[in-house]
Amino acid sequence: MSPTIYRYCPQCAAELETRIVFGKLRPVCPQCGFIYFADPKVAAGVLVEQDDQVLLVRRINEPLQGLWSIPAGFVDAHEDPQEAALRECLEETGLEVRITGLVDVINGREHERGADIIIVYRAEVIGGHLSAGDDADQAAFFPRNHLPPLAFRATRRVLGVE
Repeated sequence: MSPTIYRYCPQCAAELETRIVFGKLRPVCPQCGFIYFADPKVAAGVLVEQDDQVLLVRRINEPLQGLWSIPAGFVDAHEDPQEAALRECLEETGLEVRITGLVDVINGREHERGADIIIVYRAEVIGGHLSAGDDADQAAFFPRNHLPPLAFRATRRVLGVE
């Protein structure tokens, strides 16, 4: 079982117990019956290719600070994953893009604060000016045969270097 974010029931404040529910150990409230189901963290990103080059951003935060990845980030609650991918690209690169297709859906959390699922879309630039922002200190296009050090397995996978 993954670490529980609750020790007490968020509905009635009774101390939670761990029980097997629906085939897994889960925190359960003995008073009101609340069951804590850990939801997966979902991220969305874009693979932008232009003139035989791929758009990457350099991370300013840990983990993997200083390494490069596709523009990506977490999907907010009730947010369309495509909209999240567009938002993250604009925040990190200054570029407005349009989704043109789905590249891959990748599972597997790579670090403690990471996503369990990342949805990667293919996109093309439709506006804006290339300028790093948000949690990136550089944004640039790279030829596939001269990629910088890459941060995540998901980035390596969509670039075909894993």
